[in-house]
Amino acid sequence: MPRIDLATLTIHKASTAFKNGDFTAVDLAQAYLDSISERDKEIHAYLEVYDDVLKQAQKADEMIKAGKGTVLTGIPFAIKDNILIKGKIASSASKILENYRATYDATVIEKLKREGVVFMGRVNMDEFAMGGSTENSAFGITRNPHDTTRVAGGSSGGSAAAVAGLMSLCSLGSDTGGSVREPSAFCGLVGLKPTYGRVSRYGLMALGSSLDQIGPIAKTVSEVETIYNSIKGNDVRDSTTIKEDTYVPKRIGKKKPIIGIPTFFEKPASFVADIECFRKLGYEIVDIELPNATKAIPVYYIINFAEASSNLARFDGIRYGTHAEGASGIEDYSATRGMGFGKETRRRVLLGTYVLSSGYYDAYYNRANAVRRTLTEDFLEAYEKVDIIMTPTTPGPAFKIGEKSADPVAMYLEDIFTVTANLTGMPAISIPAGYSEVDGKRLPLGLQMTARHGDEQTLFEVGKDFLGE
Repeated sequence: MPRIDLATLTIHKASTAFKNGDFTAVDLAQAYLDSISERDKEIHAYLEVYDDVLKQAQKADEMIKAGKGTVLTGIPFAIKDNILIKGKIASSASKILENYRATYDATVIEKLKREGVVFMGRVNMDEFAMGGSTENSAFGITRNPHDTTRVAGGSSGGSAAAVAGLMSLCSLGSDTGGSVREPSAFCGLVGLKPTYGRVSRYGLMALGSSLDQIGPIAKTVSEVETIYNSIKGNDVRDSTTIKEDTYVPKRIGKKKPIIGIPTFFEKPASFVADIECFRKLGYEIVDIELPNATKAIPVYYIINFAEASSNLARFDGIRYGTHAEGASGIEDYSATRGMGFGKETRRRVLLGTYVLSSGYYDAYYNRANAVRRTLTEDFLEAYEKVDIIMTPTTPGPAFKIGEKSADPVAMYLEDIFTVTANLTGMPAISIPAGYSEVDGKRLPLGLQMTARHGDEQTLFEVGKDFLGE
């Protein structure tokens, strides 16, 4: 088998190699299977490696030989455990769905199957995507490939760790409040949260229906752009999807996009250095006000808890999933959910039910939605002056496993920069922005850029410019 340098491999390099006959899709799939066998015992990115990987790769090689291949044909993908692949287990890293097999393909999976990609397996996550560290999985913690004493981020920790650990070329995750961007930042990768409605949620297990979006993770902006272009689009099975021309973003900057820096947070030295890099590249940098940005965390978690409570009501042990016997129907329901749901999931369901209950609905849920609208207006007003809003992706590098798990509020505050994109529905990308030296380890840092609704193209343009792609 030819030697393949997985560390420097990209989608476009692999596609070219397939066409040139340097190596085949089967060769590449086998290289990743070998890497998983060697590396994943420590990292634990995968919950399951599929037994038909090489068969998928053989079909991809046949497509390429027949001249029917695309740039994604034969490319290995890791898929988050809450995205359905027909006939495969999809557990959302929860005991309550431990043996559930999907009966249909998610729309994004249908699209990737038509491209001839190779699905390596399903990867770990926080249970039902509730968390920012992948410590809430019912099947064990995923570790950061850069320092295995630290978290990989969440909730798409397995998706990021699989790519950073050289166990898949790219992956899909879901992003409800930063769940693609945060692990991408912690693992030194590029992660995109698309505009709400640009990628179908059909076949994604719902956490927060007004917040969730499927997004790609890869080493480079160009790769993320390629995957995004493949999976985006209107879908009659998801009424929240939007058409290509729903938004027509305008450009303020005449030569290059103008970058806005919010004033609500203290700038770490690494972020100040990033700003200077953009200045040297010829970008205009201006300060902007986002008056309600500090309210984003409480607003987000009220809405998240409420929608989680509603969406997870379907897991009753009767229609599918784990079932526990009780003395009556209601006791069956209570026993099933008490046994099947983990601690963080139970916390969110209970708090979500509370904020939706009679007497508290107006005080919490309705007020949160009102502030959400105001926050969106703040961003829209800012985009009258700038094209990109830039912040760090996270307050710092990956934290130690167990460091924040006993303090839910400290964990939630890790989302301070990321939740606004989900609340406003705007696209946001995290790109690698150097390293921080901590305890003798070089830990990746992420830089987040948010753009107007439908303006992913500006994110790709600026991201590629910064990274020199």
